[in-house]
Amino acid sequence: MSTVLENEEHKALRAAVAALGTRYGRDYMTSVIREGSHPHELWSDAAKLGYLGVNLPEEYGGGGGGMAELSIVLEELGAAGSPLLMMVVSPAICGTVIARFGTGSQKQQWLPGLADGSLTMAFGITEPDAGSNSHRITTTARRESGGGWVLTGRKVFVSGVDIADATLIVGRTEDARSGTLKPCLFIVPRDTPGFGRSQIDMELHAPEKQFELTLDDVRLPADALVGDEDAGLLQLFAGLNPERIMTAAFGIGMGRYALGKAVEYARTRQVWKAPIGAHQAIAHPLAIAHIELELARLMMQKAARLYDEGDDIGAGEAANMAKYAAGEACVKAVDQAVHTLGGNGLTREYGLASLVTAARVARIAPVSREMILNYVSHQSLGLPKSY
Repeated sequence: MSTVLENEEHKALRAAVAALGTRYGRDYMTSVIREGSHPHELWSDAAKLGYLGVNLPEEYGGGGGGMAELSIVLEELGAAGSPLLMMVVSPAICGTVIARFGTGSQKQQWLPGLADGSLTMAFGITEPDAGSNSHRITTTARRESGGGWVLTGRKVFVSGVDIADATLIVGRTEDARSGTLKPCLFIVPRDTPGFGRSQIDMELHAPEKQFELTLDDVRLPADALVGDEDAGLLQLFAGLNPERIMTAAFGIGMGRYALGKAVEYARTRQVWKAPIGAHQAIAHPLAIAHIELELARLMMQKAARLYDEGDDIGAGEAANMAKYAAGEACVKAVDQAVHTLGGNGLTREYGLASLVTAARVARIAPVSREMILNYVSHQSLGLPKSY
């Protein structure tokens, strides 16, 4: 794919990560999934090469870059067939929030480990009865007389809790002046009493398992709160915008992998006089898939640049658009790849069938395409809300 808008450092990073991805590839990832394990070897090698913490501050062992660099890493690993979904959560969401808003001690405790891969952190926001409506989050945090916090509530579809050292939980605290609830972020170590988890039985086959969390009077020290208690939404979206950018990278990488398999097959599969890729019925849909992936990547690059420049409002719009475009392009590319291969597209040999389910993730998580369309119609076009 074209890298015309990237500088030489970005191009070098892309090439180096692609080489790492090739050493592992889809066969490695499918074997990890089949064994019910985690891609520890790939995670470790990516960490040693500095890729996991490329967006984190240099003074804490990171690369000093931003979402532009981290999205390149995830996209190229995905294009090789071996994406690391926990990159979306641990360095992108949690690492970014702590780097921007954490206390000095929180940064020292977590950022070096997030950068070198020795620590991972999950992120819990979605609730059974809230879904996309974050205003209905019922996980509450109340301050105790000694200054600590007590969290009570439930979360669902939290990735990687089984391997995470802690989870960044979105709760709500009561504003003493208005009595309204406002979002706040808390670091909850995995072995904290009252912090329970149960695995959700998913049809989606991925190394990262999904969990439901229960917080039953979870007591936390005062310094478990990340950032300013009065800056809840600002801090929350500091994590959600990178999540959307990285989900776009995840979808683009997956779409590129599927498209690459289809193009290779169309070049060599011969049924009549010429390879099937010579027929426009095969070639044109693949060309469209390539165009749509390229366009999605351009919007992702715009979103990453705006975010890294500190334009949170502009990045919010672009990140949502990038996530929407990438999700649509990914699903179409995977579908067309399977269709190009016919029956072979559903065999284990070609590694495409499992992507049919996985590609849907880029459309529905972390926010559905319908909610993105709501955002664009309200925020970008100024149309009235229906809810």
